[in-house]
Amino acid sequence: MYRCVDCGDTYPVQAATPYRCDCGGAFQFADPPLPAGPPEIRPPNRDAGLWAFDFLPVDRTVTLGEGWTPLVAAPDRDVSYKLEALFPTASFKDRGAAVTLSQAATFGVDRVVEDSSGNAGAAIATYAGRAGIDAEIFVPADAKPGKLAAIEQSGATVRRIDGSRQDVTDACIAAVNGEGEDSQRGSAWYASHAWQPSFLEGTATFAYEVAAQRDWAVPDAVVTPLGHGTLFLGAYLGFHRLHRAGWTDGVPRLYGAQAAGIAPIVAERHGDSAAAGANKLADGIQIREPARRGEILDALAATGGDVVAVDRETTEAEHRRLGRRGFHVEPTCAVAPAALDILREQGAIGPDEDVVVPLTGSGLAT
Repeated sequence: MYRCVDCGDTYPVQAATPYRCDCGGAFQFADPPLPAGPPEIRPPNRDAGLWAFDFLPVDRTVTLGEGWTPLVAAPDRDVSYKLEALFPTASFKDRGAAVTLSQAATFGVDRVVEDSSGNAGAAIATYAGRAGIDAEIFVPADAKPGKLAAIEQSGATVRRIDGSRQDVTDACIAAVNGEGEDSQRGSAWYASHAWQPSFLEGTATFAYEVAAQRDWAVPDAVVTPLGHGTLFLGAYLGFHRLHRAGWTDGVPRLYGAQAAGIAPIVAERHGDSAAAGANKLADGIQIREPARRGEILDALAATGGDVVAVDRETTEAEHRRLGRRGFHVEPTCAVAPAALDILREQGAIGPDEDVVVPLTGSGLAT
């Protein structure tokens, strides 16, 4: 069953279930599986990729061998980077796409739609292609050519939408409902990285892998980029589940990095002045209305974490710094390590604390 995170109503797990509750809230799986014993008894089978653990509520149907990205020490700034760009489509979004399209294939879905600034669209298109499912990806009209090429190469239809990022989402939801240009085609299944519970279950595997790679000792803190919060919430879900299962002894503090000027969580926690500025360079997190806003705020409060806004100049400098150290990432990635420096300056993260930062997407093909 799905359970609404706002009102608690439950819905069946099936293709006909709407992508969100009648109250407008998002879904999570109501009773996800927990393993029967600790990792000493049931060690993860790394050959199973994301399905190496017993936590996923969706069977492994669509896969490209994703998972187990390296966890690499960066002594120059006393942090460990998890190289999430080392996936088939060069971003962490493959975690969610593999699980979401596995669910779609199980449902017998023949057409999916998604709205994205690039990475999520490329991931959904690629795994839809792997599954033999038609896909339409709604993107901003000014989306990066490299990301559009990846979507088109997968055989998906690209729908360029003029206007704001919200206009892109609105056009996609019209297709979900079989409205507008899609009125003659009928509805489609919304393989949304923001709304689908299966996508969130996929990104939770980030936490499972981090814990396993550290011999089940969780870091003091994890810092991620934060737009819709797909990876941030997946990390919270995963670390919380590991602790609940008795596999780890705690949950790390979670910190989010938003783009200055479009930083709604920063504004809510610290006021508009803390969120002010501009950072269009971090195009992957330009989200004014996160679908799971309440869940993000709850995770920050539950873990004792926080969120900061990062401006363009700081992002650009960090992007260059990462490149000089051998990490060729897209600019959006750079907001997280830049935020780590800010958080250390503020005293939120201590100089001797153990920190993991995911580098979420490649800069080689943007």
